[in-house]
Amino acid sequence: MLRHMGSAPRALEGVRVLDLGTLYAGPALAAMLGDLGADVIKVEPPGGDSLRQLGQKVGGQSLVWAMTGRNKRAVTLDLGQERGQEILRSLLVRSDVVVENFPLPAQRRLHCTYEELRAVNPRLIVVSVSCYGRSGPYSERVGNGTLAEAFAGLTHMTGEADGPPLLTSLPIGDVLASVQGVIGALAACYHRDAGGGGGQHVDVSMYEPVLQFLTNPILRYGHSGVSESRAGSRIPGSAPRNTYRTRDGRWVVISAVTDRMVARLLQAMGRDSPANRERFGRQPDRVRNELEMDAEVADWVAQTDGDAVVETLAAAAIPVSAVNDAAAIFADPHIAARGNLLEVTDPRAGPLRVPAPTPRLSETPARIRWTGPEVGQHNREVYAELGLDDSELEALREAGVV
Repeated sequence: MLRHMGSAPRALEGVRVLDLGTLYAGPALAAMLGDLGADVIKVEPPGGDSLRQLGQKVGGQSLVWAMTGRNKRAVTLDLGQERGQEILRSLLVRSDVVVENFPLPAQRRLHCTYEELRAVNPRLIVVSVSCYGRSGPYSERVGNGTLAEAFAGLTHMTGEADGPPLLTSLPIGDVLASVQGVIGALAACYHRDAGGGGGQHVDVSMYEPVLQFLTNPILRYGHSGVSESRAGSRIPGSAPRNTYRTRDGRWVVISAVTDRMVARLLQAMGRDSPANRERFGRQPDRVRNELEMDAEVADWVAQTDGDAVVETLAAAAIPVSAVNDAAAIFADPHIAARGNLLEVTDPRAGPLRVPAPTPRLSETPARIRWTGPEVGQHNREVYAELGLDDSELEALREAGVV
């Protein structure tokens, strides 16, 4: 494992991000900006973000917080108090980007609507993360990434054809929203700083990035009125594309859907017969015979060990991969060579192995400088930058403002 250290220049050096989010999607977005070098200030209520209490804990530290709070300076602030609002405005004046995911009623109660934030600092980029977006009839509904996956149709398309719709066991909706928010924030910053524009609102709903996965079913329904349903791991009209069980009980994925790929695949499997070329050689033929094509591949894989399947097909330039679990990821030489897993040290949890930040920038690489801080760890440091001395900070603490 690699240790994530070094002092390379940072891509977002000088950009200050105010993270007002809670739980996962918004804070993960801010953490990604921190990976790229932004100065991220995490604002939490005096008791701390509820994310600190979720998931597995080691040494009293939530592992999900250790990562989602990475590269941030943590301060506490009660936005429900007038003095807390005053301090927030001081922070806003010094910020470039604000990330928030308040429900609309809380947003209005805490005076954190886009209009109110913009009034304090017209150059602010305000990234709002919500399930349904900040407009439309569902904008005031509570939601999360799981609901976004269902609402946008991903859950309907996930599962076996004769089985129930399945939720993924990973936070796809949250992570997609975070990545979309980063793209939006960077685009808005570029327009402001390089294009001579001003601040703007980046409205990130969790369901809209998921909707991009449904492009093909939407195109089909819009054209023919046919609503697609689940097909397991297959994509109807694109064969072979599936998971296949090997002779030694492992699983592989093969996705070889062009005529040239299929020709090489038939040769690699030793099944390049005239009958198979006639049934499977051209895409229109495979559409008519896709279940037979899939069965042909499944039969060959079932008679071959997993390593041999991958080596044989990779050598023939056929897209193939083992289905890796966490243990296989840790053991994979490509993962190691690319430095995809880093070792970082958390003060409470100790050494942690985590995914490396992405994307790769040759001159200004993203990096994890520290894990999630303690509640209010940077109160003194950050509030001193606003001109508050120790006695004022103590008074704020006694009043429950920080």
